[in-house]
This record gives sequence, C-alpha cells and structure tokens, in this order.
Amino acid sequence: MKNILMRLWKEEEGQDLIEYVLLVSLIALVVAAAFPPLTTAISNVFTVAGTCLGGGSCKI
Repeated sequence: MKNILMRLWKEEEGQDLIEYVLLVSLIALVVAAAFPPLTTAISNVFTVAGTCLGGGSCKI
C-alpha cells in the first residue's frame, strides 16, 4: 500500500491538466465577479434548464 501511494505521489502525468482546470476556474470566477449581469443570465439559463428537466413548462 505504501508503494502504491508513493508511486501516485511521484507521478506528474495529470498535473498539467489539473493546473489548466484551476486556471480556467480562476478566470471564470474573476469574470463572474466582474460582470454580475452575466452571472444572472447564466443562472437563469440553468434555472430554466432545471425546470424543463424537472417536468415543468419550457419556454424556448
């Protein structure tokens, strides 16, 4: 078990992907904080999608 954990700790293959995901997430947070109307619009899209998927009336 210790060998498996040490090998996983030393592997760096997925490190680049995680760094890119963190960078994109940070940029998305900055954009959302800088543009509140955009945040509201995105929230509305997800609300409508949730209503449609939940069996409510859909306005497309």
